[in-house]
Amino acid sequence: MSDLIHYEDLPVGTVIDCGARHVSREEIIAFAEEFDPQPHHLDDAAANASMLKGLSASGWHTCAIMMKLMAENLAVKSASMGSPGIEEMRWMRPVRPGDTISLKGTVLSARVSKSRPEMGLVEIDWNISSEREQVASMRAIGLYGVRHPGKTR
Repeated sequence: MSDLIHYEDLPVGTVIDCGARHVSREEIIAFAEEFDPQPHHLDDAAANASMLKGLSASGWHTCAIMMKLMAENLAVKSASMGSPGIEEMRWMRPVRPGDTISLKGTVLSARVSKSRPEMGLVEIDWNISSEREQVASMRAIGLYGVRHPGKTR
C-alpha cells in the first residue's frame, strides 16, 4: 500500500496530469440518447440552429469523461477514500466531435480531518481542455488516506 498516492503526496500546488481522451461523434450521440436527449446533442440541424452552433457533447458527458480520467490516473493509484462532493462545476465551451480533451488538477488546499486523523481532505481545481481552449472546470474535495496519522505536515 505504500506505493499508492496518499494525502502526504498531494501538497498545495501539486499538479496532477490525468491524460487525455478523444471524443467521437458517435460517442456524443450515444451518450445523449441514453442520458441527455436534447436536440443539440443528437441532431446536426438542431445543433446548428442552437446557441452552440453545432453538435456538442452533453456537459454530463464531459463530466463522465473527467471522472474516467480521474479514476484511471488518480483514484485507482491512490489511497482514495471517496469525496464529500463537488464545490463548483462549470461548463465554459462545448466539446465537439473529434476533440481530444485533457484533464489536469491543481491542489488548492490540504488538511487532515480533525475527527478522523487517518483521512486527509484535498481540494483540487480540475480543468478540462480541448486542443483549442478550456471547456470545463470543477472544484472538488477528495479524501485520501494518511500514511502515518499524527505525523503529517
